[in-house]
Amino acid sequence: MTEMSGAAAGGLPPVPVLQPDAALTLAAVAPPERGLVDPPPAVAGTDSRHEQLYPILTEAQLAELRPLGDERSFRAGEVLWRIGERDICVFVVLSGRVEVVRRGPLGDEAVIATHLPGGYSGEVSTLAGRPALVEGRAATDTTVVAIGRQALRELVITRADLSEIVMRSFILRRMRMIANHVGGVTLIGSRYCADTLHLVEFLTRNGHPHTFLDLERATDVADLLERFHVRADEVPVVLCDDGTILRSPSLRELAERLGLAPRLEAAKVYDVAVVGAGPAGLAAAVYAASEGLSVLVIEPTAPGGQAGTSSKIENYLGFPTGVSGQALAGRAFTQAQKFGADIAVPRRLERFACGRPYHELELDGGELVHARAVVLASGARYRKPPLPDLERFEGAGVYYAATHLEGRLCREQDVVVVGGGNSAGQAAVFLSGHARRVFVLVRAPDLGATMSRYLIRRIEGTPNIELRTRTQVVALEGGQHLERMRWRDDRTGAEEVREARHLFLFIGAQPNADWADGRLARDRGRFLKTGPDLAAEDLAQAGWPLERRPFLLETSCPGVFAAGDVRSGSVKRVASAVGEGSVCVQYLHHVLGGH
Repeated sequence: MTEMSGAAAGGLPPVPVLQPDAALTLAAVAPPERGLVDPPPAVAGTDSRHEQLYPILTEAQLAELRPLGDERSFRAGEVLWRIGERDICVFVVLSGRVEVVRRGPLGDEAVIATHLPGGYSGEVSTLAGRPALVEGRAATDTTVVAIGRQALRELVITRADLSEIVMRSFILRRMRMIANHVGGVTLIGSRYCADTLHLVEFLTRNGHPHTFLDLERATDVADLLERFHVRADEVPVVLCDDGTILRSPSLRELAERLGLAPRLEAAKVYDVAVVGAGPAGLAAAVYAASEGLSVLVIEPTAPGGQAGTSSKIENYLGFPTGVSGQALAGRAFTQAQKFGADIAVPRRLERFACGRPYHELELDGGELVHARAVVLASGARYRKPPLPDLERFEGAGVYYAATHLEGRLCREQDVVVVGGGNSAGQAAVFLSGHARRVFVLVRAPDLGATMSRYLIRRIEGTPNIELRTRTQVVALEGGQHLERMRWRDDRTGAEEVREARHLFLFIGAQPNADWADGRLARDRGRFLKTGPDLAAEDLAQAGWPLERRPFLLETSCPGVFAAGDVRSGSVKRVASAVGEGSVCVQYLHHVLGGH
């Protein structure tokens, strides 16, 4: 997949940088959304890093690259690659010029970048072989070296100096594509529609360029819908650059149309299948793939898991100013792709069968995946309180994450955050920068037992955050969208009605492991038991076939490991999840070696 914006023949505005520590991540820049909010102001960003966006390779570097591909010549006007083409090459320009062309949903075209001699095409999705979002044409008679995807992967793994140049430019290019919605799709829907917001979240968290037109605010939406013969009751709709229209698509339909998931080979047996692309799963994928194992990651929504929805993580080692969960996930996702891991998004595990010599995983859609070892890193989800109409308002006023998308929806309004853990604290602090007031409701007498001290102090020092202890929400009210809620003070029994359109729930956790029932040993909370936590009766009931006991982090099925929040007794911290995912790889080698 190729390309991005504004090289020698450019003309797009500079990229807004939202977070200093996220300067090299796909998810760092949110696309402008017409009608939702004003586009973020242009500040110094990737335009100030032009040499990193479009490096010119030296003669010595070009000499190293020549043997990796085929030399090809194109006449002026000839196409090097087309929009929608998969597994395209990286084209290193030896002479002439290559223009990068974008195409809009109305058929309009524009040259957005030009690669000069010594430059090269490509962006981060080139590594994954996904469909191209833009087209490449020879501006003059041009000679290039065409380097295939496998040779490119070999290059970024084996040559540290060139790898740094290429990977940095690829990431910065995709960032600029996202910021300027280059080569992406146009989503039309309502900010008060749960289905619309699910699509926006999916595109944003997966780093896919897009423009969102809000029916409630954008002035030109009606004309656009009429032009494409779309009825109002068919929204949300997605307009693709080739003119294709998706009416109320599911996440799976949208992902397949955009080519986000790899084509799974029925006959292939992976060394490792990783279930879940949160911090634990991505760590396992990066370490396993970097050691030469074939890896498939199965993720139902987007990289990052619960951590990916965190607005800012300030206690993760190495990020003194904090890092958003999405930024951290974007970096790890790119690392996994760099080392050759296949990542299937959005694909859901429906059935798991422990077996020898291969384990069998059935995905939604019926495909079967076979793997010699498995890392279960499917994480946990927040519990749902027993509130009438809760599901009716999910995505339409009730949320389980607080990202920049939700923050923009809550501008200058009252919001309610329920929960006393770190996720709730991070959400409250983040939302306080957007909302008029943030009410934090907890059933406990204080936050000391469940929240990190630095977050408690941050909440105490934020004037528009109001903590209500021993308080719980008891009712939700509204039409198509949440409009008000009622909460109760458990000390006095007094109830209060609050006009608030946004409720964020961060209470408790339950494992995402429904497919494990009857197959793997679990604790009372339904989390997966591993290693020393597995009692003799657990192993006997599971039919443990080996003389040795399970390895650390190994479940009651040989060769199947659990890491992160899905595991019984896990520490609910990002650093812990990353550590567990990487530790699994040490034991994978023992299992794959027949021990």
